[in-house]
Amino acid sequence: MATAHPARNIMVLYTGGTIGMQASANGLAPASGFEQRMREQLSGLADIPPWRFREMQPLIDSANMTPQYWQHLREAVIEAVDGQGCDAVLILHGTDTLAYSAAAMSFQLLGLQAPVLFTGSMLPAGVVDSDAWENLVGALRALAQGVVPGVQLYFHGELLEPHRTAKVRSFGRHPFVTLKRFGGAAKVQPLPDALDYRQSRQAATVAVLPLVPGFGAPLLRAALDSGAQGLILECFGSGTGPADNADFREALAQAQAQQVVVLAITQCHEGGVELDVYEAGSRLRRVGVISGGGMTREAAFGKLQLLLGAGLPIAEVRRLIELDLCGELR
Repeated sequence: MATAHPARNIMVLYTGGTIGMQASANGLAPASGFEQRMREQLSGLADIPPWRFREMQPLIDSANMTPQYWQHLREAVIEAVDGQGCDAVLILHGTDTLAYSAAAMSFQLLGLQAPVLFTGSMLPAGVVDSDAWENLVGALRALAQGVVPGVQLYFHGELLEPHRTAKVRSFGRHPFVTLKRFGGAAKVQPLPDALDYRQSRQAATVAVLPLVPGFGAPLLRAALDSGAQGLILECFGSGTGPADNADFREALAQAQAQQVVVLAITQCHEGGVELDVYEAGSRLRRVGVISGGGMTREAAFGKLQLLLGAGLPIAEVRRLIELDLCGELR
C-alpha cells in the first residue's frame, strides 16, 4: 500500500475555471491575478504549508479542456515534482470537465510518487456563499496532513476517486458523486515502461457514441471516417446494443479491420459491462468490441487517451484495456 506523507512544498497549478473567474461583458470568464487573491486569503493560516503558484497558459473555462491541454498539464506536474522538488500538486480546475481531467491525469501520471489533487468551485471566489475558499483551503490542509501518491479530487470536504467520480449536478455545493461500478479485473504487473509518466506521448482521437433506440450504422461509420483511433460505445444495461442490425455489426467489424479500438461501457450509473450475459452483447464481442467492465465514461476516455497516445501496438492496447492500471477496474 502507498504511504501518505505530509506535504511540505506544494505547487498550485491554476488552469482557470469558475474558482477564479470574474465578470465580463459576456458573463463570467477566466481571469489572471488569482495568486495574489489566494495569498491574501491564506495570510495568517498557520496550518498551510509553503506553496508556490503557476498560472497555466492559456487560462480556460473547463468547457474548453482538450487532450492536448492534458499533455501540457502533465508536463507542468512533472516539472513541479521532478524539476522543482515539490512533494504535492494542487490543480485548480473548472468543475464541468474536472472529473474528466482527474481521470485522465491519473493515467497520464502513472508511477508518480506524489499526490495530485484537483479542486475548484461552483461559485467564483469572493461572491456570496461561494465554496471556493473552503475547497481550496480544505485541499491544502488535506495535503498537509498527508495524501497517498496518485490523483484524487477534493470537493466539499471529501477525497474522491477519479475513476468513479462524475459531475451529476449543475447547482449546489455537491456536484460530484462516486458511482457504484464493479471491478474485479487483474492488475497489470509490472507496469509497462511505455506507460510510465516520464515517457512522452501524444493526444489521441477518441469518439464517444451513446446508443439510443434506432441507432444504426451511419453514425458509427461517420465516427470511423472522422479518423478516430478509439471509439467508446455507451451501451444499454450490461453491454447490449442493436446486434440484430447487420449493418451495425458490419461497421463494427470494419472498425476492427481498421485497427480502431471499440470499447463498450454501460449507460447505467451502477454496475458495468458483461458482454457475454446476453446474446445482444456477445454478438458485439464477436465483431471486436472490448468490454470496459465498470469503467465510467471519464475513466474509459482517459485510459484510451493513455494507451493510444503511448504508441503501443493495437494488440497490446486491446489487452491492457481489460486489465486494471490504477484502480479503474478494481
